[in-house]
Formats: sequence, structure tokens, C-alpha cells
Amino acid sequence: MKKFIVLSVALVMTVGAFAQGNPTASATATASANIIQPLQIAKTADLAFGNIASGTADGTVVIAVDGARTSTGGVTLIEAGNVSNAASFDVTGLADASFTIEVPTSIVIETAGGADQMTVDNFVSSLGADSVLDVNGEATLEVGATLNVSAQQAAGLYSGSFDVIVAYN
Repeated sequence: MKKFIVLSVALVMTVGAFAQGNPTASATATASANIIQPLQIAKTADLAFGNIASGTADGTVVIAVDGARTSTGGVTLIEAGNVSNAASFDVTGLADASFTIEVPTSIVIETAGGADQMTVDNFVSSLGADSVLDVNGEATLEVGATLNVSAQQAAGLYSGSFDVIVAYN
């Protein structure tokens, strides 16, 4: 009887192994990556507030993203020999890709040697804080801002620089 039980158990184990088949399976996948063109930005025009005269009260000069120039307070806009415009940048990268735009909060511009200063703030982007490149991978970005002019601001050519940062989303 012992032989019959051992033979029966061996037969059941063999049939069970054949009935289950191979207990593992496999599939092959491909790994890939697409390195895209880096996002680039190039300045095509500087931010220029133009010729202005300060008066007896503080004031501002605002350059809108469309280049329109307005003033408030004790500032007079001088048209003779004036060159004023918004800053302009060409942004290029992957077609239809979205990107973020970061403009400064404020900067200081100054005369040569730094003897006299003015603050530029309220920077605005024509594309907002987020935008999308067109089907050619291009966008034009205009940046405007507000120049704060003190009463009796010293005459002179004031300048300073600022960064505009773009990054893919």
C-alpha cells in the first residue's frame, strides 16, 4: 500500500506540473529619450524711458509693453530727440512648448560712477508669466516697467541692467 500511495502522490505532482505550464513570462520594452533644443532668449531692444525732465514733485515714467510712454507727478516727457521703447526679446525652442517668464521686481539705474540713482519697478511681460512657443518654436516678448523719478532728480544719463529668465514648463 505504501508503494501505491507514493506512486499516486508522484503521479499527481507530475500531472500538476504539466497542468500549470511555465510559471513565468516575459516581455521586452524599449527605453528612449529625446533631447530637445534648449530654450533660448536674445535681446532685440533695450528698455528706454527716453528724455525726461524732473520737476518739483516726485513722479514716474511708465513704458507699457507696446512701447507707449506716460508720466505722472512732477515729470515732463520731452519729445525732442526722444528714443523710448519697451525691451524686446526673441524666445526660441521646441515648437508648441510652454514656458515660464520671470522679470525682476525692481532694479536700480545710476549715473556713471553711481553718484545718482533711480529705481525701476513694476516690470511687466507682454506674454504674462507663462506662454507657449508657436509652431515654429518662436515667441516675441516685450517688457515694460515704471521709472521712479525724484523731485529735482539730477541731470545725467542713468543706466543699469536686468535679467529676463525663461524656462520650459
